[in-house]
Amino acid sequence: MATEQDTALKGLKTAIQMEIDGKQFYLKASQKSSNEAGKKLLESLAAEEDIHRQKFEEIFESIRDKNAWPRVDFKPDGGSSLRTLFSRATEQVGKSVRASDSELDAVQTAVGMEGKTYDFYISQSQSTLYPAARDFYEALASQEREHQLILVDYYEYLKNPAAWFVHSEHPSLDGV
Repeated sequence: MATEQDTALKGLKTAIQMEIDGKQFYLKASQKSSNEAGKKLLESLAAEEDIHRQKFEEIFESIRDKNAWPRVDFKPDGGSSLRTLFSRATEQVGKSVRASDSELDAVQTAVGMEGKTYDFYISQSQSTLYPAARDFYEALASQEREHQLILVDYYEYLKNPAAWFVHSEHPSLDGV
């Protein structure tokens, strides 16, 4: 029968691999992106995946060596830094962005990846006996959901930049 430690380590190994795969995907997609907004956004997502991996590795070592889930200082910013970066980049690129079908496909794949990662972290938070693990997985799940929403926003921007700008600027018809 698997112990709680074995279960935690198995989940952490899966999480580490998911973060490694995510980072590699985002770096590859950023290199293929045809616009500066996409490059910056995807590179930033790769960096966040790397931060997650590092945290998971620290936790893995602690559980393996001390048989206890450590208190983890992880406070995501709710996606505000990514949204700020994306907003600035879209202002610079403007409405003239053109995206290839392969770039649109990559963004859709990324949306799906973030959804699967979110689901995995939620399942881990619900199945753990460690309160610190539950808190950590829930914080990560929240951040992964925010990544997914930002990617959906980016996809909409690529599909129809003019409509995206109209929607994002929330024009008022009061004066009409």
